[in-house]
Order: sequence, then structure tokens, then C-alpha cells
Amino acid sequence: MARAENKETAGPATRLVANVAKNLRIRQGLTQEQLGSELGYSGAAVSAMETFAQPASDDMLVQLERVLGSGTGIFEQAREYVRLDKYPAQFKDYVLLEQKAVGLSLYATLVVHGLFQTEAYARALIGGGYPPLPEPRVEELVEARLARRVLFNREPVALIELIVEESVLRRGIGNPEVMRAQLLHLAECARRRNVTLQVLLMDCGFGGEYAGGHGGLNLVETPTHEHLTYLESQEESLLIADPAKVSTYMQRYAKIRAQALDPRESLGLIERLAGELR
Repeated sequence: MARAENKETAGPATRLVANVAKNLRIRQGLTQEQLGSELGYSGAAVSAMETFAQPASDDMLVQLERVLGSGTGIFEQAREYVRLDKYPAQFKDYVLLEQKAVGLSLYATLVVHGLFQTEAYARALIGGGYPPLPEPRVEELVEARLARRVLFNREPVALIELIVEESVLRRGIGNPEVMRAQLLHLAECARRRNVTLQVLLMDCGFGGEYAGGHGGLNLVETPTHEHLTYLESQEESLLIADPAKVSTYMQRYAKIRAQALDPRESLGLIERLAGELR
């Protein structure tokens, strides 16, 4: 069932890579088993790639370039586009903006923001969702999510702000070891010079003000310094470009930031919570 769905929904980059790889394999007189052996994969994995049942993984594309690419760089260049094919349809437009952004201001209310997730946390979250996903699809989504982290080391540097609800840090995902590693990863991210991380305490509304009640929020500054807002809920998404609406979201984000702990206090809390999971 899962493989039939993949065949029907395979994106254009996935189809192009499969067709090119198949044609080059046949031209070189290789069977699927022989090519798989050269790549370090099974013949069944090559068959799944060629029939769109399972898109090529990032590692398989690297190996295809080595074995079939002949220095053309075709499979290397395809990596970014195949990765995009793996994202959910409602997310593809945003991820392109995210990877090119000069600035991101993020507010996470339910789980750790995808850009900051560890592999184990992402796998537990995606694999434990509903409706259940086939294991190959879980792995696709985990790989695609982790690939977004190249933004942290991109040149020119992107400035990233994350405000995370305290409840997110206390919500158990996977198991205590997964959560501890996730908290330590957040602490490591918080020490980056291009990252500002703050925690909004669960009792911040006791003073009569709580600006975060409308849910998660993603603000994007593009390379041309256009400001956009991206909202996502229940696997539906909305990208907003209207300047007046975006301004309102920016003001709301500024208020949320003002109500959160400062970065040093936030880092201390994250490290303390990680220590409690030893």
C-alpha cells in the first residue's frame, strides 16, 4: 500500500533521478543487483528507486554520483530537489523560504521546532504520530527534517530566534534519553552566535498577560528583506505576505519575546531540565 502511494505521489525530481539512473545502469550493462552491489545497497533497493516506490536517499544519491555520474554532477545537483520531493505538500513552499532566509523568528508551542530537532526526537515524533506512517515514509521525513539543519552553518549566516514554551521542554517524546539528548541539543544550539533561544514559562500568564495564546508562529525575512509569516496547524499551512497582517504577527512575536525568560536564564533552565533526566 505504502509503495503504491509513493509511486502515485512521486515528485518530478524523484522521477527524473530514477529514469536517469535506470538509463545509465542499462547503458553500462549492469543489472539492478550489480548496481546495488556497487552502491552498497540491495538490488531490491535499486528496483524500488527505479520504480518510484522509494525515493533515493541522500546517501544513495551520493553513491549514484560516484558509480554512474561520471563526473557530471547530475546526482549531486539532484540532492536538494529530491529532498524537497520528500516534504509534505503543504510544507514545500515554506522550506524553500526557510533555507534562503536571512532571519527567522520562531515560536514553538507544542513540540520542539523541526529546525532544532535531533534525529531520535524527530523519529519518535514522526513515527508516533497519527495516522501511523509506513516505516519508509517515517525515514524519508526524518531525513528531510534533519537536512534543514544546514541552515545553521550556511554562508551568509542566518540569524535565528526561537521562543519555546516550557511545556514543550517537559513533554516526553520517545523516552527520557531521547528527551535529554534533545534538551542538550537545544542548549548547544543556544550557544551559537547566530541563535537566540528563549523559554516562555508556563506560569507567565499569571500576571494577566499572555501573548502566545494564538499558537505557533514562524516569521521569515527573505534575502530581499521582505517579511513573511508562516502558520501551520493540523497539517494545514498558510503563508502570509500582506504587510499589515505580517506587521501584526511581528508585534505579537515581540510581545511574546518580552514575556519570555532572557537567553541566559533560558539556557540555565534547559540545562537544569536535562540534568533531571539523568
